Amino acid sequence: MNIASLEDEPTQAQLIQQVLEQAGHTCTSFATGKSLLAVLQKPHDFDMVLVDWELPDLAGIEVVRWVRLNLGYELPVMFVTSRVLEEDLVEGLQAGADDYLVKPIRAGELLARIEALARRSAFSAPKIQRPTQVGPYEIDDASNVICLRGEAVTLAPKEYELAVLFLRNPWRLFSRDVLSAAVWNREIPPTSRTLDTHLSNIRQKLNLRPENGVRLTSSYALGYRLELIADESAAQKE
Repeated sequence: MNIASLEDEPTQAQLIQQVLEQAGHTCTSFATGKSLLAVLQKPHDFDMVLVDWELPDLAGIEVVRWVRLNLGYELPVMFVTSRVLEEDLVEGLQAGADDYLVKPIRAGELLARIEALARRSAFSAPKIQRPTQVGPYEIDDASNVICLRGEAVTLAPKEYELAVLFLRNPWRLFSRDVLSAAVWNREIPPTSRTLDTHLSNIRQKLNLRPENGVRLTSSYALGYRLELIADESAAQKE
């Protein structure tokens, strides 16, 4: 794989590059968030991005948020950081990171996490390349309509955008902040019921339930994900 590593500490950057290259990967190191984003703004061939949190210019979490808002969720991102508090882990995942590795770096763990993340991305990649159909759901981009078993479901514009985001990114965990930015292009205050109302509406209108091979779940303090259920008959028995 071709991996971008955002790490400003020279010794750590060298260690990461050495571990990855010895394992057969290609690694390009960046010392600042702005230098990485300058490359990501153009066509690139990176398969994964490793991000440190503490940087001399942009915070790593801001880099992750930029990636998710501008590049979507196809590019796997993992934090490699010395931050160990649970609230940091939660905030990092809410920002859109796929995984979180705490320093000091252990070569075996780093490679294992990269391989696991690559497997998950490979599994979900066919589903997030703007498919027209997910199980019994069909997305018609031309008319902005989602059909359930051939029947169009009436959705408000923001409900449609929210539903498409989930259907095209199964298994991806979306924080409230990311959903707000992706669909409303602004931050929605925690006291507002706007997002909750829209989530409830798409769950009911599209019948996002095991009998249709999907399940919209919430993860405490982390966010929401659409899970695909392969064996619908088994799911109905649960």
